[in-house]
Amino acid sequence: MREKLTLNQKEQNRVIVLNQIEKGQLSVGKAATLLELSERQLWRVLAGYRSDGPAAIAHGNRGRKPANALPAELREKVLLLTSNKYTGFNHTHFTEKLAECEEIYLSRSSVRQILLEAGIRSPRTRKPSRHRSRRERYPREGMLLQTDGSSHDWLEGRGPKLCLIGAIDDATNTVPHAFFQEQEDTRGYMLMLQEIVLSKGIPLALYHDRHSIFDLSADKLPSLEEQLSGKKPLTQFGRLLKELDITSISAHSPQAKGRIERLWGTFQDRLVSELRLAGARTLEDANRVLALFLPEYNRKFAVTARETEISYREVAAGFKANEYFCFKHPRTVGADNVVRFGDVRLQVLSTEDRLSYTRCKVEVYERLDGSLAIYYAGKRLPTQPAPLEPAKLREPVATGSLKSRHYTRPSADHPWRGKFRVYIA
Repeated sequence: MREKLTLNQKEQNRVIVLNQIEKGQLSVGKAATLLELSERQLWRVLAGYRSDGPAAIAHGNRGRKPANALPAELREKVLLLTSNKYTGFNHTHFTEKLAECEEIYLSRSSVRQILLEAGIRSPRTRKPSRHRSRRERYPREGMLLQTDGSSHDWLEGRGPKLCLIGAIDDATNTVPHAFFQEQEDTRGYMLMLQEIVLSKGIPLALYHDRHSIFDLSADKLPSLEEQLSGKKPLTQFGRLLKELDITSISAHSPQAKGRIERLWGTFQDRLVSELRLAGARTLEDANRVLALFLPEYNRKFAVTARETEISYREVAAGFKANEYFCFKHPRTVGADNVVRFGDVRLQVLSTEDRLSYTRCKVEVYERLDGSLAIYYAGKRLPTQPAPLEPAKLREPVATGSLKSRHYTRPSADHPWRGKFRVYIA
């Protein structure tokens, strides 16, 4: 029984030309031109066709397994890993983890081909975006940081929903600092910027969205003092940027701060997979994984700035971070030299400059660790806890040890009612 032979279109065209040569309808020279072969090569093809027929036209490697084909055992191992340990990893990230953790060194195209043949597509999809002009990066590191917070189910239901707060350098694409916390708030951005300032220096500008953390809403009116002084009302974070001489730039759309938005997209793909691989379930676990993830991310995704000079400004000698990275609240000292702040009462003590600070305008510094300090004209005042007011002392203390009395209504025939009432002389 003859083996069935299938020729493609190019091979069929060769057979037609060779048959015309055999019938004397076409010379070898013209046939070589038609087939884009040399006459010498065409004579070899013609000799093989005369001896073996159309089978000589098919490529000799047809049906054979390629010498560089991956072993079936290796393919099965890759599919087993992607369906169990590395579920949800994109193709590039999965290729990197195979080399780093499993000592399986394959190219991304090979891994992609194995997964696509098994019907496994990359979980990260990209939708076509509108055409926008690409902004050129800033030339130096530290000139501009883009910052934002990303609230996301980072632990995929294994723990609480967290918010990732961080910043990305516009020139180098590196992340100077990022960390997880429960929600996006001013304290989180202060902690993030404090770490950057203490480790790298003060950046020249900060690019952010129009969140109320950065910009006051348009319907909020300035206070009377701000109106009289002509000052623009600032948020606590806006005040911090002004004190550090950091230019505050507001973005009017997510696309305007595309670097930080793309960063969150990458993190929600790669970092989520790393958190799943590490079995992170708590806020502390997430921050531990992030601390190991950031250096590796910066190594892989950093770009070289156009200029080698760094624009971070060094902090001055004697820089006290807790006097900048805090919440500042104006207060007036009472007649008894006591400053009230919520439920806390602080007694201002006398100093060499003044015996009494009655009616003085001071600022209460609420530090990021929760401690309080009072400053007057840039100097910290000595304080101590003040006694509570008499009204506070008169408030009943609920001990929970006394049992409440329960009274029941007497029945109709009770001696205290009607004719049964008993009078004692």
